[in-house]
Amino acid sequence: MTFNPDITVPSGSPTPIAQVVGPAPPPRKKRRRWLGCALRAAFGTVLLGALVIGGVFILYRLIPPPRTNILVLGLDARPGEPDVTRTDAMMLVTVDPRQPYTGMLSIPRDLYVNVPGYGYNRINTAHVFGESTGAGNGPVLAAQTVSNAFGISVHRTVRLNFDGFVAIIDAAGGIRVDVPTYIIDYEYPTNDYGTTVIEFQPGPQTMNGERALQYARTRHGSSDFDRAARQQQIVVAFVRKMANPLNWPRIPAVYSAVAQNVDTNLTVFDALALGPAVLMSGNIEQEVLDRTYVRGTMTSTGASVQEPNWVAINPLIDRMFRR
Repeated sequence: MTFNPDITVPSGSPTPIAQVVGPAPPPRKKRRRWLGCALRAAFGTVLLGALVIGGVFILYRLIPPPRTNILVLGLDARPGEPDVTRTDAMMLVTVDPRQPYTGMLSIPRDLYVNVPGYGYNRINTAHVFGESTGAGNGPVLAAQTVSNAFGISVHRTVRLNFDGFVAIIDAAGGIRVDVPTYIIDYEYPTNDYGTTVIEFQPGPQTMNGERALQYARTRHGSSDFDRAARQQQIVVAFVRKMANPLNWPRIPAVYSAVAQNVDTNLTVFDALALGPAVLMSGNIEQEVLDRTYVRGTMTSTGASVQEPNWVAINPLIDRMFRR
């Protein structure tokens, strides 16, 4: 721009700088310092969390908790019925953080054993005998019966009915189960003491709580041994579902469902102590006391029971619970 001497500026007026030096540059935007602070805080939180988890893992490996055996009791009780009833399912779970190792052994409800104080009877009667002497005594006598029969300690018990089973599966958002064969039951029992027809096609499928309960309970067209294997399928599917970090936001809902529907002497400390071992175990060993280990027979009173073959059972117990 060429300076024009004919242009005069009135006294007291500001000098038109723009005409001399050109247009002013646009104002600079303020840097968002809060973004940098937030990123540093997030990084620090992640780093601290990693250090804590790493420290806990190292401590867990150096001083692992002891083996814990847990007896899981599924009651054959419809909604509103009391707990003075037999167990529809009985599963002995062992978790050994030292190896780590997790195993599940399903016990037939008709296994013929000595029930302390009541003589020889089906193992599923232990709960009703105990509960009839006082609320909460059912799991105690069931645990004592299993402990005496198999020669191992039972440290904790878990008891739930059909409502609790459904609520926990629903709180987890359902489970994914691979059904191995076609199943149809023309006489599946309903809550109003009637029956209905249920059907399962083979293949992977997502089940809500009610559908999973049907899969776990049905036995028409198959056997109690097959049903026990399906129950273990559901447990493993649930563990895998909750082991996925994407599903951890569901933990509060699952915890609430457990707290409201499950009777157990497992503590929060037990869960924190045993949970990592279950996750680190890899494949959970699953065994059922089926026809390899028991023999169908009749008692002197004409009752149909399963007689244990201890020659076959004892090595299995040694491998799963004493190794």
